[in-house]
Amino acid sequence: MRVTASSQESPKPQQLQMVLRSDVLAHPPALGTPPGYRLRGFRVGEESLHTRLMRAAGFEWTDQMRESAVAKCLSGGFIVVEHEETRLLVATAMAHCNPSPHFPEGGELGWVAADPDHRGRGLGLAVCAAAVRRFAHAGYVQVYLRTDDHRLPAINIYLKLGFVPFLHAPDMAERWHSVSRLLKVDYETLCAVAETSWRE
Repeated sequence: MRVTASSQESPKPQQLQMVLRSDVLAHPPALGTPPGYRLRGFRVGEESLHTRLMRAAGFEWTDQMRESAVAKCLSGGFIVVEHEETRLLVATAMAHCNPSPHFPEGGELGWVAADPDHRGRGLGLAVCAAAVRRFAHAGYVQVYLRTDDHRLPAINIYLKLGFVPFLHAPDMAERWHSVSRLLKVDYETLCAVAETSWRE
């Protein structure tokens, strides 16, 4: 029997998922930006600046992808950070109305990105916190996100904000164990908190 290239490929693993602790959603953080940066909403006409940012962050970004993402955004949920000196967009996140089988009333934190040239200034944390506040203001009781195993800086931000792992597939425990080891986070403590959150 002829074996095609597609039949030899392993199925693509599911993305990691995280869910926001309910206590954080009830009292969302208020985080600002350092001097020289402005946290605000995306403005029409900044599409090319946003594309530059997403590609700088490593995404193969297209206009069609942005249009699809924006269509799911809550009003005021397309958040950016502007570098005041250059007027460039240097961080972004989106608050999506995007229920899923696991989170039928869920909002999804999506398309988080930060410019590597502005790393270390807390900008990714600021845009994610702003998105969480937007969800809270809209009355969401479930907020989740999807990410990849190698996006360790982003996962570290999510953990700081109060997101915890969601073990939605058989391989998740092993993968989160590897992530926690790389981040030097105690896996047992992390999963104990996560399990409590899942049962709410």
